[in-house]
Amino acid sequence: MVNCDIRKLVFQKGLITEVIKVEKNVGGIEGLAVITPTVHGDDRGYFMETYNENDMKEAGFDIKFVQDNQSSSTKGVLRGLHFQKHFPQCKLVRAVRGDVFDVAVDLRSNSKTYGKWYGVELTAENKKQFLIPEGFAHGFLVLSDVAEFCYKVNDFWHPNDEGGMAWNDPEIGIAWPKLVGEYPGSADASGYSLEDGTKLTLSDKDQKWLGIKDTFKF
Repeated sequence: MVNCDIRKLVFQKGLITEVIKVEKNVGGIEGLAVITPTVHGDDRGYFMETYNENDMKEAGFDIKFVQDNQSSSTKGVLRGLHFQKHFPQCKLVRAVRGDVFDVAVDLRSNSKTYGKWYGVELTAENKKQFLIPEGFAHGFLVLSDVAEFCYKVNDFWHPNDEGGMAWNDPEIGIAWPKLVGEYPGSADASGYSLEDGTKLTLSDKDQKWLGIKDTFKF
């Protein structure tokens, strides 16, 4: 069941009531959360807080983020599913341009939802953020012509610690939107495309990951 935490805050300078929506345990998976910030707009444009440590603590998330990352990808690019084995990362992700379908897969061996996935569409328009705690594999598919993807992490990148799992493992059964193709028995992307004919593009490494039966567990 989704736990919705609606919190009212007050801007000290403008005395504007701000409502922030935090959906906890989305998809019935403990720890996953979707955060929708309040956007203040007028004919000049808009303003929003993309991160506020006090607000996160008030919502029950006491996380020390140490690094911000940003990537740019074209339509049909799929990045993932990734994790760090011995230095797992909590991520707070969002799309600052374009449209992506973002996915997390629970790899916590003691979790009641081990092997379960949840996906959310993150766009520059909806401004949603996806909070993914340690112990998950993570990846996203670009649905727009171009997407710029931003995320915070609570640990640094550690060389030689990267792990991953097959993005199309039928045992997990991720329903990637607008994607067509037949499972070839591996993570090979050559037989897949988006509905409009855009070729699915993955790195060579991401086409070699194994399914959940043979991948790493936290």
